[in-house]
Amino acid sequence: MRETRKIAAILVSDVVGYSRLAGADEDRILARLRALRSDLIDPTIAVHRGRVVKRTGDGSLVEFSSVVEAVRCAIEVQNAMLERNAGVPDDRRIEFRIGIHLGDVVQEGDGDLMGDGVNIAARLEGICEPGHICLSEQAYWQVKSRLDIAINDCGHVQLKNITDPVRVYSLQVGVLSKAKPAAPTAPLVLEKLSQPLAPPDEPSIAVLPFINMSGDSEQEFFTDGLTEDIITDLSNVSGLFVIARNSTFAYKGKPTDVRQIARDLGVKYVLEGSARRSNKRLRVNVQLINAAEGGNHVWAERFDREIADIFDLQDEVTRRVVEAISGKLGEKKLVTRSRPSNLEAYDLCVRSRGKCNNSRSDNSEACADLERAVQIDPNYCEGHSNLAISLLFGWIVWGEPQEPGRANALMHARRAVEIDPDDSHARRILGCVQLYERNWDEAKSQFDAAIRLNPNNADAVAWMGELQIYLGDPQAALIACGAALRINPHPPGWYFWIVGIAQISAGYYEEAVVTLSREDTYGTGSREHLVPALALAGRVPEAREEARLYLAGNPNWRIGETAANSPFRDMSTAQLFVRGWRLAGLPD
Repeated sequence: MRETRKIAAILVSDVVGYSRLAGADEDRILARLRALRSDLIDPTIAVHRGRVVKRTGDGSLVEFSSVVEAVRCAIEVQNAMLERNAGVPDDRRIEFRIGIHLGDVVQEGDGDLMGDGVNIAARLEGICEPGHICLSEQAYWQVKSRLDIAINDCGHVQLKNITDPVRVYSLQVGVLSKAKPAAPTAPLVLEKLSQPLAPPDEPSIAVLPFINMSGDSEQEFFTDGLTEDIITDLSNVSGLFVIARNSTFAYKGKPTDVRQIARDLGVKYVLEGSARRSNKRLRVNVQLINAAEGGNHVWAERFDREIADIFDLQDEVTRRVVEAISGKLGEKKLVTRSRPSNLEAYDLCVRSRGKCNNSRSDNSEACADLERAVQIDPNYCEGHSNLAISLLFGWIVWGEPQEPGRANALMHARRAVEIDPDDSHARRILGCVQLYERNWDEAKSQFDAAIRLNPNNADAVAWMGELQIYLGDPQAALIACGAALRINPHPPGWYFWIVGIAQISAGYYEEAVVTLSREDTYGTGSREHLVPALALAGRVPEAREEARLYLAGNPNWRIGETAANSPFRDMSTAQLFVRGWRLAGLPD
């Protein structure tokens, strides 16, 4: 089998005193570990772009491309474990030791990792104190100026079976207040948006909306679609950090200073361009700018193509961008997505993008266009995916009858994944549909796949957060939302809706009021949850006024039906929202 040698950040963890815990009640400890992996550990690894290489009964070996992400992941897990262990007797607590090293490893053909890099991380974990994180010197130098954390220098340590002494650094996460579990993630999720965004370790890029040069406003949708598809293609490139579409389109039609935009979004490179569509011809001008280093042009080119060659053009632009920064990326495989075979179907699909979030009438138009698109091209993956999410939103957001939309949403979502199992967007949509089918494990599997296939899929990360709310873990939801907001710092309003619901679920009612009152959220469906946030915060008169406004636009809304349609795994969790709605006087 072929082996590959590389440098990687390696994280090794295990449970302190596992044999003792298992000896007392093995079934219970195994069940608790499975729940921790499902609700906390795996989602946190996913949002920090880690890869689980292998697991033992009580431990994990995880690979990261960035030491900073490995340490952030470890800190979030250890902080969450502090919260979960609050009030738990010492002899029943699950505590982790974590070792992190940056070094040379050998990846075997089956994905397993071997070598000194793995061995040193494992030995660091072995000498770690419970609840602590031990770093090698190589790992420490990567994070010391990038993370605001206190780290203790333990000096040189002779590790078992390691020839030379290793300088070891240890850090311990904060101690909880006995009065109330701390949850720094709750307020910080939104505070981070007002702070400067540091560029990630990997090469990073924002693709600005291409300018429509056709002289025909009807072609605006086509130019936007071209931009969106290039963003998607770049985001599928392993090792490249790509800002999400919604955040770059916030600059559409505005004067552009690419250096300021790069600072705002926390990226190094900016891609901008223009497109002219005329009859059967397409002209596209593209330029790549190193905005972090003086705004120097890295590459620019003009493409003249037949309109039928648009997908080849998108692939070529993606390839040229990656080649232009390949000194950072090295050899990377470009993922080719499933493409439509008919341009009319493509136009219909592009016109429909995002309409499901706008209004009931826009969503209905999108459904009609997408049904036409998949009739024209039955093997159009994105057509089926977008139709599925529009049908889902019809009944969960816009008050359409559940059937036949619900059944058809599942059918089209499954068909999209069947057409292209490696399409991250299709996987996310199937996860969304499965969540509202109350198939929580299948939903998680699909979201995991979506993030694994494309770690830049901010919407998949945000939906993973929504899933965690319904699984009863709002802290994991807030962690996921924080990661999604880094990829998409100017997100659509529904991101804040997820954050707000997570804050309510975690008991942070005042923070939820602030979140759900944001200009980009308030007045949409978020008012439905602003009402219980206000009521549970003790601001009942304000809650009643918001309830009155909400009912004016939704006269048939009822508490019982809404609670029943919310896919909580444990329906007792929904009672928190029910109590808030009732305090505000909404009808049962």
